Amino acid sequence: MTDYQKLSEDELQIIKENVEKALKAKQANKRKEVMTQIRELAASIDATVDIHEAEKKSMRKGIKVPAKYRHPEDATKSWAGRGIKPKWLRALLDAGHDLSEFKI
Repeated sequence: MTDYQKLSEDELQIIKENVEKALKAKQANKRKEVMTQIRELAASIDATVDIHEAEKKSMRKGIKVPAKYRHPEDATKSWAGRGIKPKWLRALLDAGHDLSEFKI
């Protein structure tokens, strides 16, 4: 058994990708086997079966909005102006700063 705690992040990422590929391949094979069994069962009673695969729903991804406000000392902290104000911005506003001071 592999001790995953001793592996590097890169090694773990490779293992994860390999596992995902193997899992998808097994699922695809299982799907083909089940479809074959369905067709064989239908043929055994002189019936025909049309298998219509469901359309895959596209994952709706949100539109990435550029940041409108940035922390004055930490450039990694930013806010796009949507949703709840981040804690760092609320703290600065509570300290008496104006929102326009942080506009990019």
